[in-house]
Amino acid sequence: MKKNRLLAKWLNNDLSEDELAEFKASPDFEKYQKIKNYTEHLKVADLDENVMLSNILKQEKVAPKVIPLYKNLMFRVAAVFVLALGITFALNSLVSTNQKANFGEKTTFSLPDNSEVVLNSGSEINYKKWNWDNNRRLELKGEAYFRVAKGRRFEVQTSLGKVSVLGTQFNVKARKNRFDVICYEGRVKVNYANTQILLTHGQGVSFENGKQINRQVSSLKPEWTENQICFYKENIRTLLDEVERQYNITIELNTKDTISLFTGKLPAKNLDIALQIISTTYHLEAKKVSENKIIFDEK
Repeated sequence: MKKNRLLAKWLNNDLSEDELAEFKASPDFEKYQKIKNYTEHLKVADLDENVMLSNILKQEKVAPKVIPLYKNLMFRVAAVFVLALGITFALNSLVSTNQKANFGEKTTFSLPDNSEVVLNSGSEINYKKWNWDNNRRLELKGEAYFRVAKGRRFEVQTSLGKVSVLGTQFNVKARKNRFDVICYEGRVKVNYANTQILLTHGQGVSFENGKQINRQVSSLKPEWTENQICFYKENIRTLLDEVERQYNITIELNTKDTISLFTGKLPAKNLDIALQIISTTYHLEAKKVSENKIIFDEK
């Protein structure tokens, strides 16, 4: 601290004779003397305050960039809009799409590759649009008729079995413990439990409780698409379940005969005739207890 005080006084020539002698005796005096000798030859130009002010005023003023509030708001709205579009696209592409036909209705729709699907009453389909052309796979509950566009393998998965095709027309029905597949064009591969079957045009197969039933068909497409309910070796309870779906009604059955199998057709647009055919076939009496409820009793 004393050393710094002596240095300052030396630079200002304020040291007494004793202090000067003490300072010259310090080991750093020679270095300080060289620095002082060098700086004495340096000259600093006089400061012209008027010239400096003039130069400052001549400099070009750059106006700060101001973004109007309404433009800032527009940018935010646009960003939100783009984000919403992205979310919508992701939802539409990645989340499963559901198509459903309620009781008493039929629904026709197209898949992303323009394959056409007709859903029968009380049926539904789930599939994902994302990467559809490379993964044409859907899940079916109920019954549907497919007209498949050419492309990669097309798969229909049900709780009872799987159907695989390339490009063809076929019908699939999976109700309770019965699985039916009919090929109307091309070839269809059916997987049921440990059984694999290849169907071609006009061939069909049914599985019920593990039992296989082969059949031949002459129609060009499912009868139900033309308002005719077709049955092949099916019991009365299965028959009545289908009538309930087609007409959106409830049927109560009071009979001991639930084993006899029915093969034939019922109209899907004339309930009175359908009830008459069932009554005659099974020797039953149909009673309409309300607009939407029918009771079958033994005669």
